[in-house]
Amino acid sequence: MPAIKWRGALIAGLTLAAIVTPVAAQERELLTLDEALGRTGVVAEPANTELNPRIVGPRAEAEAAQALVGQARLRPNPEISLEVENIAGSGAFSGLSATEYTLAVGQRLELGGKRGTRVEAARAQAQLADLRADLAGAELGFLVRERYVAAAAAASRVERALDVVGRNEELARIAGLLVEVGREPPLRALRAEAALAEAQAELQAAEATSLAARTALASLWGDQGAPPLVPSRFPGIEPPGAVMATASGLQLRVARAESTAAAAEIDRERSLRIPDPVVSAGVRRFEESNDSAFLLGVSIPLPFLNRNQGNIAAAEARLRAANAREAVALADFEQAVTRARSQYLAAEARVETLSTTSLPQAEEALRLVRIGYRNGRFPLIEVLSAAEARDAIREALIAAQEDRGQAAAELIRLAAQ
Repeated sequence: MPAIKWRGALIAGLTLAAIVTPVAAQERELLTLDEALGRTGVVAEPANTELNPRIVGPRAEAEAAQALVGQARLRPNPEISLEVENIAGSGAFSGLSATEYTLAVGQRLELGGKRGTRVEAARAQAQLADLRADLAGAELGFLVRERYVAAAAAASRVERALDVVGRNEELARIAGLLVEVGREPPLRALRAEAALAEAQAELQAAEATSLAARTALASLWGDQGAPPLVPSRFPGIEPPGAVMATASGLQLRVARAESTAAAAEIDRERSLRIPDPVVSAGVRRFEESNDSAFLLGVSIPLPFLNRNQGNIAAAEARLRAANAREAVALADFEQAVTRARSQYLAAEARVETLSTTSLPQAEEALRLVRIGYRNGRFPLIEVLSAAEARDAIREALIAAQEDRGQAAAELIRLAAQ
């Protein structure tokens, strides 16, 4: 018995923060899906976009990649050198009388298209970073819709649990009255009280689930306060009219951009095989004869041992890996689209059947049985059986609506451009 009381106290404590009095619930506004998308910065709200780290991080990476494009355009800096020879020696070279001063300027010349391939590789990385940032936004939008639908489903289950508690309270009251007048045995009242206790426990569990779902939703925009209230009515999430496995899908565009970036990196590494000469020009001053002379020079590395062959092979392997990932991404995309579309259509059909046929019939059956029970024509077991059938259909309808919303959110994510 103490263990049962302890568990009951624990559940009550966990759900205390989720249970809102009717007055408090009316004072707090219900959060809509559009408002949730706005708080996360998925839709155009610059203030939230600048604060949400789920968006700030990928956007900063894209800005960094764009800055590297400008860096890649820059040419090598010239070099200046000063040499002083024949200084502080012995004999004729003591002192500064035989000193020679050489001032020269050198410039490395990039050959083999190094600058062009470097810029193209940087541009490919910048485009990839932009697409990844867009994909991060689409993924965040999917998370918002997914968790909002889960929160709405949890709110619907709380509403259903409240209805069950209210119904069982009425049944327990009627059963008690019938037992008092001798129309029902005491066992019927005990059965009604047990059903009421079970319904109250399910309500506590539903409240705890609702609190967890709303907290998970609020975490997407970093809200540390009380989680927002979500209506029990499911949002109208309309999936796109057509989702095809084409180059327009963000996931496929990211995979294709990875292949493009890998190919550009091969060109850059190959250009590094060509040595870059350094051309220099300067003037030399002969202190002993008080004469001056110009000098020209060129130096070229000899690629006998290091021709960048290791980096080229690594870049080629990365391209093969990127191409493989692109092929996998295409197959996964097609499978994901087929699965999400099938789940949406199946859930839509279940929602239509349950809401228009099954639930109204179960509601009518329960209404008739309850009337008969009040008049003593049906036993309590018939009422409980009809109520359980109606509750099962309501739960199936909530699950179907949740599945439909989740599938619609997935289709929107897959269709993101």
